[in-house]
This record gives sequence, C-alpha cells and structure tokens, in this order.
Amino acid sequence: MNETTQTQNTLRSEARIARGGLHRLRQDLFVGAFAFRPMPPLEDAKVSRWVPWLPERLRYWARWLPHFAVGFFSVCVFLATLADSSWGGSLRGVLTTGFGTVVAAGPLLTLFRPVGAYWLSLCAFVVSVLAYAGFSSPFSSIFGELAFPAHLAVMVLVVLRTRPRMAVEMWLVTFATAAVVTAALGKDPGDLPPVAFFCGVVLVSAAAVRAWREERRQVVETQTVTAEERSRRTLLEERALIARELHDVVAHHMSVIAIQAEAAPYRVENTPPELATSFSTIRENAVAALAELRRILGVVRSADPDAFAEHDPEAPQPTLASLDALLDSVRSAGLTVEAVVTGAPRPLPQGVELSAYRIVQEGLSNALRHSPGADARVEISYVLGGLGVRIVNGAPSRLAKPSPGAGHGVLGMRERVQMLGGEMTADRTEDGGFEVAAFIPVSHTPGESTVGGRA
Repeated sequence: MNETTQTQNTLRSEARIARGGLHRLRQDLFVGAFAFRPMPPLEDAKVSRWVPWLPERLRYWARWLPHFAVGFFSVCVFLATLADSSWGGSLRGVLTTGFGTVVAAGPLLTLFRPVGAYWLSLCAFVVSVLAYAGFSSPFSSIFGELAFPAHLAVMVLVVLRTRPRMAVEMWLVTFATAAVVTAALGKDPGDLPPVAFFCGVVLVSAAAVRAWREERRQVVETQTVTAEERSRRTLLEERALIARELHDVVAHHMSVIAIQAEAAPYRVENTPPELATSFSTIRENAVAALAELRRILGVVRSADPDAFAEHDPEAPQPTLASLDALLDSVRSAGLTVEAVVTGAPRPLPQGVELSAYRIVQEGLSNALRHSPGADARVEISYVLGGLGVRIVNGAPSRLAKPSPGAGHGVLGMRERVQMLGGEMTADRTEDGGFEVAAFIPVSHTPGESTVGGRA
C-alpha cells in the first residue's frame, strides 16, 4: 500500500513538472510570439569603454553596431542563397529569390520580434527539408544548404535577446519537428543525432553567455544600489553628528536666555507684573526648548550610543580659536602646514565657528591620509558678508596607505556648508594635489578691516 501511494505521488509530481514545463513553453514560444520587442542600442558607457578611441560623432553610430552586424549577416545569407545555384529559368529564379528572402528575413527579424523570427526560420527550415526530400536535384540545392545554418543563427540570437531557458525550448521544438518530418517522409535519421548534439552545445553556450550577462547586470545594479545606500547612510550619519554638535551650541544660548529671563525681574525695582509675567514666559519657553532639544538628541544618540565613546561629552565644542592647537597636532603627525588669516578676526556665530573648524580638521585629515609627504596650506578669510575657508595640499611624495575610512569626508564638509547656506568646491589641483574651498555667509559686522596674519 505504501509503495503504491509513493508511486502515485511520484507520478503526480512528474505530471506537475511536465505541466509546468509545457506552461512555460507555451508562455515563451506561443503567447505573444510576434509581439514587437525592439532591441535597444548599446549604452553610451559601454561604447566609451569598448571603443574609447572613436570620435564623439561616430560613437553615436557605434551604439547601433549590433544592429548593423545582424543586418549585414542577413544580407550575406540572402546573397549566398542567390549564389547557391545558377539562374536556370524563371521558376527557379522566383523560388530562389523568394526562399532567400524568407531565410534572410529570420536573422533580421530577431531585432524586432525575436520569437516570431524563430517561427519564421523554423518554417523555412521545414520547407527546405520537404523540398530537399521531394524535389528533384536542381531544386534540392536551393533549399538544403543554408536554411539550417541560418536557423541555428536565429536560435542563438533569440537566446541572447530573451532568456537562457529558451535555448532548451527551441532545441526541443526544432529537433522534435525534424524527427517527425523525417519519420513522415520515411527517411533515414542519419546525421540528425550528431547535428542535434552540436546545436545543443552551441545553444547552451549562448545561454551561458546570456546568463553571465544577466548576472553581471544584476551585480552592477546591486553595486549601484549599495553605493547609493552607503552614501545616504553616510549623509544621515553626518547630519546626526552635526545635530549633536549644534545641540551644544543652541543649548548654551537657550540656557543663557533662561537664566537672564529669570534674573531680570530682580535687577529692576518695582517690576510691573506684566513685565515679570513676560520674563517668566520667556524662561518657561527656553526651558521647554531645552527639554525638547535633549529629547531629540537622545533619539539621535540612541541609534549610535558609542559614537562619542572616545570623546568627553561635556567638553566644549571647538571654534577657530582652537585652530592653533589643531595645527600643532597635525604638525606633530608629520604634516607641514601653513596657516594664513586675512581680514580682521571677529566673533562669529558659534555654528559657523564650529563648522569652519570641522572643515579645516577634515581637510587636514584627508591630506594626512591621501597625500603623505605633501605640504598643506590653510587660509581663513574674514570678508564682508561671510567667512572663507580654503585648505590645499600638494601632490603626495610617496604611496598612500589604504585608508580604513568610508571615503565620505567631502560629503560631510559639503553638508555642513549647505546647512549654513554657503557654497563649497572640492577638486584636484593641476599639480596633483587637492583643494577644498568654502564660503559661509555671515551677517556683516561694522568695523571690519583687511589686516592679514600668519600662523
């Protein structure tokens, strides 16, 4: 009983597999067989990679190189069909021209209707078999020599244009049809098995190429998505870092406002109740803002609780006044750096000072990592309407070691500048070095002068 049940289950499984295979065969070769599926031209990136020496105007036409190749092959098939026999009469000429047109149309049709091209080529192949078997010798030479090679080429082109499993499906349909026709005509199969084996090898090779191309395309797409996701994550991390730093800046000012609002009524005798109420409201709003800032900062830090494990969370945020200490630090690390300050230094908003300091810090860190042995120069310009920051280093004098960083330091600097409404450029210099230049707008303070200093 158990053996019978197991046999029935096996038969059902095999029947399901067969039905699934027939369903896929129907979907691939019969449903929408003559649907219009034009082959797109090559991508510009591929053309530039394959033929970088071509002029720009010719690269446009190089995108259509596969179409030209298939068209040239079709023309060669047509001419070979005509040259296969001499023109021995009007009927022979009509048959030769007509059959040559049908055979040559198969490869050309794969550019627009690949599955339909297969059926057209298969019909031409069947007609050639029937003609070769039933007609006299002069007609057999017309049909018997080029139809099958052209049909094999069509199958290869269809596999390269569609999906790998089409190779098996077209092979089965083609040689099942050939076997049926051979048996119906009562002919000896003869070379049919070795030809079927040879065609199977060719089609499997084409399917492998198609599968490799598809896998490569998916890998490229995955790498592109991964790079975009990495950039997005780095951007979010940098914004979170900026938010943590700005929290200290804003919290300091809000604390001062709260303290002054609380102490103001005691500095004035006989303070009117309305004024005392206003100061009390200011203090309450400042305290509420501080609580909201701490709550938001807690959410930001909870995603990365170890972000500041190596730093003192109570330490004040650096400003441009701390620039000398930063320069001494990088000099001790082996970087020769010169700092130039132009304009009259003046107090700037703490967020601007912090961002300018971080930009200089990141620029010098990049110089240490990517340009070992090069000199660097830092320029701080106090100008009307803002602050200019420029970090430039020369070409490296020795090979740089692989850096473990994520490589998104420039992205963080640009994010800081854009947050303050400024502009920034970062690019290589003509001598092989690197330059970062940023301008951060600041409201004009009277009494500015243009005195320069050097550190």
